[in-house]
Amino acid sequence: MIKLELTPVQIRGLKLAKEGNLFPQPAKKWTHQNATVTYAKTDRFQERPQKIKFLTTTTLNELEEFGLLERTHLEDDVANDPRGITMAGKMWLMANK
Repeated sequence: MIKLELTPVQIRGLKLAKEGNLFPQPAKKWTHQNATVTYAKTDRFQERPQKIKFLTTTTLNELEEFGLLERTHLEDDVANDPRGITMAGKMWLMANK
């Protein structure tokens, strides 16, 4: 088992990637494809929108260096290629909840 310490920002990014592939967005941000502002299920009148979760390119690159994220379409351009979580990333999350 690899002992790897991640920052809280990196952990949030890894959890976001676990929910689905990450796609590039403007301003060096990455999030799910077609992500939209959502509302809490308990908010009857939809008054408090929940922000779109994202991670920065810097955090994405750090997680790739650790081998926790990988490119999903190798034939695409590196900057526009969606990223997905690796099995090592899933194992890290299971071991460090």
